[in-house]
Amino acid sequence: MKTVVKILKKPLTSTLIAIFFGFVVASIILSIAKYNPADAFAALFQGVFSKPKYISNTIIKSTPIILTGLSVAFAFKTGLFNIGAEGQYIVGTIAATVVGIKLNLPAVLEIPTVIIAGVIAGAVWGGIVGFLKAKFGIHEVITSIMLNWIALYLCNFVVQLNGFHQPSSTSTYPINKSGFTTILSSWKSSDAGIAALSKNKWLSDVMLKTDVNIGIVVAIIMAVAVWVLLYKSAKGYELRAVGLNKDAAEFAGINVNKNIIQSMVISGALSGLAGALIITGIEPHCISTLAAFENSGFNGLSVALIAGSSPIGCIFAGLLFGGLLYGGGAIQSTIGAPSEIIDIMIGTIVFFVALTKIVPVLADKLLKRGEINAK
Repeated sequence: MKTVVKILKKPLTSTLIAIFFGFVVASIILSIAKYNPADAFAALFQGVFSKPKYISNTIIKSTPIILTGLSVAFAFKTGLFNIGAEGQYIVGTIAATVVGIKLNLPAVLEIPTVIIAGVIAGAVWGGIVGFLKAKFGIHEVITSIMLNWIALYLCNFVVQLNGFHQPSSTSTYPINKSGFTTILSSWKSSDAGIAALSKNKWLSDVMLKTDVNIGIVVAIIMAVAVWVLLYKSAKGYELRAVGLNKDAAEFAGINVNKNIIQSMVISGALSGLAGALIITGIEPHCISTLAAFENSGFNGLSVALIAGSSPIGCIFAGLLFGGLLYGGGAIQSTIGAPSEIIDIMIGTIVFFVALTKIVPVLADKLLKRGEINAK
């Protein structure tokens, strides 16, 4: 009994239970709508794992969500609710595009310059939220939501500027090719590259049919870096102390306002990095007019919740989320069920993740009942 209770109290157990119920609820809804849940989930998994290009596209889809999830999770760990990851992501794409178009340096300089531009833009956008919170006590949810909309319309403004707007389109020019982080982008489109890759079906499927890039490697490195910062450094201790109890942290001599600003700067930088890597790594390597949010930042919020704000957990939660989003399209194309079932499933998972604190309570009650029965 005690072993069962220990397992139930683990955060991973609660998350797995939430995912399980997500599939259960989706199954019930599919059954009511006269669709076979087994066929739907088979289509979902085939849409992710049946071909190398599907696996590659799932990873590509997951990369920005992992980084925005890290952004939100980092803010959570420091006592802040960064609902502005979407805006920080957007300004990251704007800055990366502007710099990538205006500069045409050798790749060894162009790539880091474009990425750093996106990181700085996201950091500034997050820093504004932190400054207003620290200086005037304005809640970060209010300011970050407003900044999301400002970022959206700023994107549309930049798209229409002379020198950036591509004629007869709703987008800017792509950034210069020296800023691409797509793996072997020039070689794989050449005759020699196509001939070499065509000899291996797996490589040809991944390299020629997807925008495979360095993004996932960067995302994993950043997840580890954030974990080290939070749990293995003095600065991380300060940030978490402020998040746990501001008054106690201030009493201990920690500069609370400074740490609030620093936390939002770091959080914003992570979302800005996600935006920059989209521009450098994925076609069409530019920004377009936005009619609505693309949800890369808002999806990061769900990833952070599913991961329990664990930096390493964001990697796996992001891959799960990316798989559901990418593979979900196969449900509609294969059995005709609406792809919105995936949104319902994700919403259910997040809902049950929000109830994870109930599981340890139930585990304690189960243990007490077992002890009483034993007597």
